Amino acid sequence: MIARPTYDDANLILRLYEMRRDDRMREARQWYTANFRPKKWEELATLVPGGSPENASFRMVVSYWDMVASFVVSGVLNKDLFFQSGRELLVVFERLKPVLPGIRVAYKDPHYMANLERIGLDFAAHWRAQSAEAYEAFLKRIG
Repeated sequence: MIARPTYDDANLILRLYEMRRDDRMREARQWYTANFRPKKWEELATLVPGGSPENASFRMVVSYWDMVASFVVSGVLNKDLFFQSGRELLVVFERLKPVLPGIRVAYKDPHYMANLERIGLDFAAHWRAQSAEAYEAFLKRIG
């Protein structure tokens, strides 16, 4: 049985949306969607060198969405309701996916962004089940 979303779920989604509207967060999100397309660890290390504004933007975006994913993983936020409005998480995950193994090796942290990965994979499967063609078109748009 699928748990029904609650008013608390809706309020949390609204709060998370408000957080995304912060000026610095908007800047980071804009940078990520416009520039983040590395395919291997070496490209990532060049794109977001430690101490750079790009590194700060990268960390801000991926840690935000990993935090949101942790709410879904833990059951604090209803997954089905989140999937109706949380497509940006999927953009972030799909762009991060090619370099995630390299990051985990470099950081010696096999669980880095584990919540983001889990919900990203679940979200992709959910969307593919609804319309594989639409999901493939989405991947082409963000690629």
